[in-house]
Parts: sequence; structure tokens; C-alpha cells
Amino acid sequence: MVIYLPKQSVGESPALDELTPREIVRELDKYVVGQPEAKRAVAIALRNRIRRQKLPPEMADEVMPKNILMIGPTGVGKTELARRLAKLASSPFLKVEASKFTEVGYVGRDVESMIRDLVDISIDMVRDERLDEIAEQAEKLAADKLLDLLMPPPPEASEQSNERTREKLRERLNSGKLDERMVELDVKDRAPQIEVAASGNLDDIGINFKEMLPALFGPRTRKRSMRVADALEYLTQEEENKLIDMDQVTREAIERVETGGIVFLDEIDKIAGRESGHGPDVSREGVQRDILPIVEGTTVNTRYGFVRTDHILFIAAGAFHVSKPSDLIPELQGRFPIRVELKSLTVEDFIRILKEPKNALSKQYVALMETEGIKLTLGDDALEEVARYAARVNETSENIGARRLHTIMEKLLEEISFEAPDMKKKTVKIDAAYVHKQLAEIVKDQDLSRYIL
Repeated sequence: MVIYLPKQSVGESPALDELTPREIVRELDKYVVGQPEAKRAVAIALRNRIRRQKLPPEMADEVMPKNILMIGPTGVGKTELARRLAKLASSPFLKVEASKFTEVGYVGRDVESMIRDLVDISIDMVRDERLDEIAEQAEKLAADKLLDLLMPPPPEASEQSNERTREKLRERLNSGKLDERMVELDVKDRAPQIEVAASGNLDDIGINFKEMLPALFGPRTRKRSMRVADALEYLTQEEENKLIDMDQVTREAIERVETGGIVFLDEIDKIAGRESGHGPDVSREGVQRDILPIVEGTTVNTRYGFVRTDHILFIAAGAFHVSKPSDLIPELQGRFPIRVELKSLTVEDFIRILKEPKNALSKQYVALMETEGIKLTLGDDALEEVARYAARVNETSENIGARRLHTIMEKLLEEISFEAPDMKKKTVKIDAAYVHKQLAEIVKDQDLSRYIL
């Protein structure tokens, strides 16, 4: 089995197999503030995948991933950690809420659909990579086809002069001078959309009507006039589809899922709890029992073939306010051997979140205002004041963690965002006094802050 590692280019961070757990944590620090225990756990899990890759096949098959259970309130970075880890590893990644699933026999999504969704994501990933590789070749072939349509019927002239004319036309095409010219093209008709009402999942039956209809009746084409720019785009897509071997893409995508897939099971606490025999709780334990074989390793039938889940990494997360991890069925508890508790965020954490990450909220607002030609400056004192207000509102109402910063910042910059296109003064500096003026009254009035912040 092979784990596909991202290609390294000049100026990029080290290749995945060169990253030590400490360096993985350093990469995660660029986007997630605090939570060192959780970062250590996911860094070790990722490094173990690299170690497993270097083992002999017999031993590698025996080494199972150590699934992780993250326990912590909302808005502390659970989802972001898993998402950044998947991006770092270039792994197929799926985030799904455990509460969406229902026990077999109930109306709703069955748990195997998460693996089918993960395969779809992996196929899109691999296909996009192939598209990048063949983009230039496809564009050249499309341009050649378009030139064949644009070239006037060659007179009895020499082949050399004909080639010169073609090259001049190619230059005009590349420079965009022919974009508005109309050209007639053979376009494939789309197959009619058929909606099938069925209680089962069509993936289980293995029927794909979109692929079946053209195979039955053959693709139909019709003449259509379109702009040269649109024709070039259409022909490029056609050439890309011809150049990509979808069978090979599918094989590689399934192998990536089996060896490197990551599933983030959010809200696992919502299905915790033993059966009470009545009401909505009746299927909670059933969902857990359905999730169990997927997590411990089984074979799922998808429309692309069978997929083994033995080496997919599962990261479960939940707040566990009402229930606790021990309320999960014992078999499922045993499948998440690594447990990490994430701490609630403090004022200092909020200040760091606003300043440090690559995608920090303050940097996002500065960039947004730059598009309007406004130079927005958020002073350190202003960011500290925003962090204090966020912490205060979290204490007095529901604690939603770092998400509170979004509501506070939106309210703070509401007036500037609205007036930005018409503002004559193009330099705006936000200080603590401005923050206090905009937010003090709302935060003071608890009834109002519950609705606005």
C-alpha cells in the first residue's frame, strides 16, 4: 500500500515525510491558537502514518490508526485542527455530524454514506491534480481545434504561407482579439435529468443513471453558435475529459481513502447515552452500533468499488455538556484510545487569535477594506478591548468560544463596512475608545447583547 505525499516545490514547507511531530505542531500553530495537547495528539497520529508507510507490508497491514476523541466546548478549535491536519497531509477529508445519521430501519442517512462521500471528495482531489498536469496540453489541443474552425478554406497556396496565416491567427487568439467573434460548434446535449424516488440508497444498488443513459442511446450533438472565448473554454473541457483516465483516477482515489483518509465525526456527544426505550433516544445506541464497524474496519460498497476502512483515521469531537464519554457504548469507546480535552479560551487566547494566525480575523477585515481603497488600521489596544468584550459576553451568555469574535468584529465595523464605498477619508484607525463607543451599551444591556452579540 502507498501513501501519496504532496510534492514539494521551492519556498514551500518541508515535505510531509520530513515533518517531525514538533514541526507538524509548528505548522498547526500558524492557524490554531493554544490547545497544545490536541496538537500533540494529531501530530503523533499523522507521524504514525508516515512511520507505517516505511514498514514491511505484512507489518503495515497490522498497524491500525489510533483514533482520537476531542472533548471541549464549541469554538475552541476542534474542527479547525482536523481540517488543517488534512490539508497539511493532502489527505481526503470529510467533516460530518454524527447526529445526522439514523439507525438502519429509520428514515435518514445511513453511516456508510460518510465513506461514499469521502471517496467522492478523494476523486475530486485526484482529478484536480490531473487537470493541473494536463492543463497546458488541453489548452493547446483546444486552440488547434478552434483554429481549424476559424481558418478560411485554404486557397491553392503553399503550405508555408498557410502555416504563417495560422500562426498569426493563433497570436490573435492568445491575445484575446478574437474573443467576441462568433463560431459554430458541435455541442453535446446534456442527458435528461431523472429523479428516482426510492427508500434505499442508489449507491447500494450500484446504478448510475447519468452514466447509463448516454451509454444506451449514445451522445447527441447539435450545432450551436458561441463566442470564441466560450468555445475555447468548452473545447478545453472536452480535451481535459479525453486526456484524463478516470479509471486510473478512481483507483488512486480509493487507495488514498484507504491509506490516508480522515473523517471528522462532530457532535459525537449528541448520540451518546444508553437507550431509554422511548422517544428520540431509541435510535442513539443503534447509530453507535452502526458507526462501530466503520471505525473498527469494514468494507463499504460504493459506486466506484469496494473500500476498506481499516486504516482511515477517525477524529470524533463533542462538547459533552450533558453526556460524558463513558455514556458511549463500551465497544465504541475502545475504538477511540486517544482522548484530548480542549480548554476554554481566555482573554489572552482571544488577543492571540486576533493577531497571530495567518488567517487572523483582523487581517481579513483589513484586506476586505483594501478592496474599497480604505487603509484600515486596528490598533493593539483596540484588539485587546475586543478580546475583553468577547470574553465578557461569553461569560454572561452562552459560551461560543472564538466564534464570538466574529459577531463582535461585525458589530464593531458595521458602520465602516456600510459607508466604505462613499467615504472620502481613506484612512481609518480603530482604537480602544472607538471600540468602547460602538460596543459598551450593547454589552451592558444583557438582554440586547443576547440578540445582537
